Amino acid sequence: MNPRWHKVLRDYAEALIIALVLAFFIRSFVVQAFKIPSGSMLETLQIGDQLLVNKFIYGVKLPFTDVTLLPISDPEHGDIIVFRYPRDESKDYIKRVIGTPGDTLEMRDNVVYRNGERLDEPYLAGLPPKNFPPTHNFGPITLPEGKYFCMGDNRENSSDSRYWGFVDRSQIIGKAWRIYWSWEAPLNIRWGRLGQLVE
Repeated sequence: MNPRWHKVLRDYAEALIIALVLAFFIRSFVVQAFKIPSGSMLETLQIGDQLLVNKFIYGVKLPFTDVTLLPISDPEHGDIIVFRYPRDESKDYIKRVIGTPGDTLEMRDNVVYRNGERLDEPYLAGLPPKNFPPTHNFGPITLPEGKYFCMGDNRENSSDSRYWGFVDRSQIIGKAWRIYWSWEAPLNIRWGRLGQLVE
């Protein structure tokens, strides 16, 4: 082989390997893409929103394990998080953190109380139920160490901690960060949502 072509091929191979290593590093430790498949977080997140999830904010984990190498922070009230579904960890879910370890939660007539205080929840969609009868009352329950209570903003149409229980700290992947793409259909792009912070 011509030495010049050999050098070109070697340079391309090195660049490809570096790019793959960087992509793996970024996806494992920094950010990961996530697509919104359902309406459980309406109106905050729309079906078809594609967002970046900040994996670094809650700590650095050893890839493919639940072992935390560098703890940084814990999820807080109101954070929108992506986590492995407790009943089937092959699926990822996205919900809002309503309760953190040690909190006492109660829902009375569709109003959530945390540690005895009524929550102000301006993000709730207020849409009528479609898929299943919603739960309007539960508790009081106190969250154990390392457990989080998560609910959808489309409260009447969300499969969440009311139905399948707590999210373990080890199941949390990261915090929803920014919408990088959004469309209802290939020719119907929601330009105004691109780049929005997820709150």
